[in-house]
Amino acid sequence: MFAQQLMNGLMLGGIYALVAVSFTLTIGILNFLNFSIPALFMLGGVVSCALLAAGVPAVGAAAGALAATALASLLVERCTFRWLSTSDPHIPLVSSLGFLIFFENLVLVYFGSDAVGYPSPFARASVKVADLTVSLPQSGGFLLALVLVALCYVLLKYTKLGRGLRSIAESPAIAEMLGVKVGWTVSSVYLVSGLLAGIGGILFGISYLQVSWDMGSEVALKGVSAMVLGGMGNVWGAVLGALIIAIIEVMTIAYLNSEAVNVFVYGLLLLIIAFCPQGLLGDRAKTAERM
Repeated sequence: MFAQQLMNGLMLGGIYALVAVSFTLTIGILNFLNFSIPALFMLGGVVSCALLAAGVPAVGAAAGALAATALASLLVERCTFRWLSTSDPHIPLVSSLGFLIFFENLVLVYFGSDAVGYPSPFARASVKVADLTVSLPQSGGFLLALVLVALCYVLLKYTKLGRGLRSIAESPAIAEMLGVKVGWTVSSVYLVSGLLAGIGGILFGISYLQVSWDMGSEVALKGVSAMVLGGMGNVWGAVLGALIIAIIEVMTIAYLNSEAVNVFVYGLLLLIIAFCPQGLLGDRAKTAERM
């Protein structure tokens, strides 16, 4: 049973990791906590669900959902970060929160308040490996999440766009003086983070066969916690934090009860922050400089 629950935790951790990396990109590069990410996660799941229910093939439904998520993310970037970049720092934060509420209530009007069954093209396909039952949609989603995070790391570390993003993280003004197209580069951050969140929403629907207007809220809390637990601004730290949180969540449900999940998850988070405020893979040197 322990091995089975460990595997279930890893599968759930892949979804949390995509959301955690989405938050990591915006706060690590732009120093901005984008509150609209839970809504983008939700849009990925809900739009793909609606398209599948309308008879659209799986690939077309996923593409349509990601297109909707990308447009929504760019709209948030235009109306929060770009237009309000010279305003008080709290204004873009509140504006992104407004988009979260707007998107959630837009879907609430269309879908209603009840969870909707997700017509997954993979149904409940699974295989037996020794005594373990391996869900093919969940294991495929986990592997896809790891591949996407790895590609995101390569993008940040070894490409021209990544160098531009890192220079903006240090100083947008100096980056612009050095020839970096700040506006286009910032838009790419929102686009990538929005697509990661949207893919997470699609994988959630495929894995757990239901979506709802508020599906992003709890996942976002776990994603932010994973980001802090792993180390702010560290992509692989966000993945590590997501896997730890997901495993603790699954184990708590299996061996205790679902009501105790948040006690253990957030209790661990507070404990680690108390003794390791920079996170598990955080930059201790930068933390010392801030202190």
